[in-house]
This record gives sequence, structure tokens and C-alpha cells, in this order.
Amino acid sequence: MTNPNESAPPPPVPVKKIGPLFEPARFKDTKDPCIAFDGTTWHIYGSGGDSIREEWEILHATAPSIDGPWTEQEPARLRGVEGPHVAAPSVIYDTDDKLFHMAVQKDFMDVGGDIAYLVSADGHTFTKMRTLVTPKGENEAGLYDPHFAVVKGKKYMVYSGVPAALQQPGQAFVPQPDVYLARSSTDRWAGFWKRMKAILRHEDIAWHHNRREHPDYEWGIEGPQILELPNGQILLNAACFVEEGPRGERQRVFFALANDITGPYTSLGPVLPTTGADLPDWENGENGHASAIVHESLLYLFYQARSRNNPVPNENNWRYGVAVFDLKDLKL
Repeated sequence: MTNPNESAPPPPVPVKKIGPLFEPARFKDTKDPCIAFDGTTWHIYGSGGDSIREEWEILHATAPSIDGPWTEQEPARLRGVEGPHVAAPSVIYDTDDKLFHMAVQKDFMDVGGDIAYLVSADGHTFTKMRTLVTPKGENEAGLYDPHFAVVKGKKYMVYSGVPAALQQPGQAFVPQPDVYLARSSTDRWAGFWKRMKAILRHEDIAWHHNRREHPDYEWGIEGPQILELPNGQILLNAACFVEEGPRGERQRVFFALANDITGPYTSLGPVLPTTGADLPDWENGENGHASAIVHESLLYLFYQARSRNNPVPNENNWRYGVAVFDLKDLKL
């Protein structure tokens, strides 16, 4: 893969990596991590379950330090939202109201899914307050993988928006989402949320993402997150699917940068290699859906990965890792 934008910087290289962060006692697979800090304890919220059956709960793990050690907790309890595809939570702790705020998808396997908003005082039991964003039109017929953000003091949310139907008649439905941006017009996590625009589409990253017309198209752009860097630039972290290689080895975390939250975004390409003699077996297959946070002048990227050497046939065995980047390597 070669970046056609000659002015784009090269993808950054982690200064260190740690993983797997823990071996889950309750789930076969741990996916879609989101990192949150309440001032005392570090939290990972994510999807815990089985990626063969596609049945999920909201995983919760805690640590005294961002570097661990991580301890798996009881799954988070959601009141007012249920279903096997409720997953991929975004959780942010607000120091003003001292509450945990969650945005969570209702479905990711089909059109029609919306994004729910829940609140918790203890970080364990979350209660639904309202629906944040509902499907709309042909381009956002399904919504999933939401992620909250604060940029220049304003509250935003990015998510994957699924087109209504791009498959040929008789083909199975395969989500082909682009990345969309919304802003809280009330400057509250509860919203109301105003749709802004699609900030990254398939054609924007065609050099490292499968084309919709490809005969073996796998999936769309998902797991998006935006993060304001100390230099004022905006980092978009998301998952793409390269065209080469067998299925199960194509998903990649990539970074893109912009000077404004609405873009345009310049992709740096995938940032976590999946090949190499020194790559541990647990992450030598593919990686995806990640959550980044700036801590002590470093960028911590919590991500999901799996092995191409699965110890049990037909099981994916996704685990969490963290890659740490030097902020000086992240600039246009």
C-alpha cells in the first residue's frame, strides 16, 4: 500500500506495545475497547461475547494505572436497552457532573439500528435516558459504533452510517458504512444532536480500503473516533479493510489527520502491522476498532486484535492490546 498523497507524513510507529491486556474469564472474544478515566480508576468498556454467534454484552475492566494491571469486572448492566447486538459502547466520564455517559449501538448487522444514550453514577449500572440519533435517509439507514469526543470545548460524536442497500439482488446484506459527525447543539451529552456531515468516505481512503465494487468486498469503515491533539490538529482513528489477503486478515486500525473537525482528513494509513518475525501470535492476524487517549505527552491506542493461528477452529479469540505513540510523530 502506497499513500498517493506525497505530502502526507508516514504512519507513526509505536514506541511500545503491551498485550494481551488480560485473559477474559467470561467471554470468548473481547472487542471494541473504549478507554475512560474517572480521576482515580481507569476503565475499559467494550463488547464481550462470541463473534461467531454475534451475541454481546458490555464488557468492563478496570486498572489503577493506564499501564495496568487490568482486572475484568462483572459486565456493565444496561437498563432500558437490550438485544444481542447492543455493543461497542463509548463511555466518557464528565468531571463536571461526576457521571459516566454512554452512547451505544442497537444493531450493526443490518439497517435500522439507532444510538442510545445512558447514564451511570457508579460506572456499572447504566440507565437509558433517550435515543441520540436515529436512522435517516438512504445514506444513514443504519447507525453503529458511536464515539463521544470533546474538541475545542464542544461535544461531538462520530459514528458509522450504513447505506440502505448497495448489494445486488439475491446477495447477503453487507454493511458498507462511511464515517459521520454530529454535534451536541445544547453542549450536553444528552443532546440534542445535530447531524453535520460525512467526514470520511470509501473513496477518501481507496488506497488502503476495499472498494465497494470489489468482487470480494468485506466491510466498511467502522470504529471511528476523533481526538483533539495538543497541537490543535484532529486525529481520526478508525478501522478499514484492505483488499489483499484472505478474510480474517484484512482489518486494520488507521489514522487520519485534519486541521478542522469537519476535515478534509489526510489518511496516514494503517498503523499496526500484522506481519513480522517479532509479532506475537495473539495479534498476527488482524486488528481493528480502537480507542485513543492522550496521557502524559503520549498517545495510548487501545485496540482489538486476533491471531491467524487460532487455537480452536472457528473461534476468533479477539483480545485487547495497547500501542503507545510519540505525539511528535503525529502531525501534518
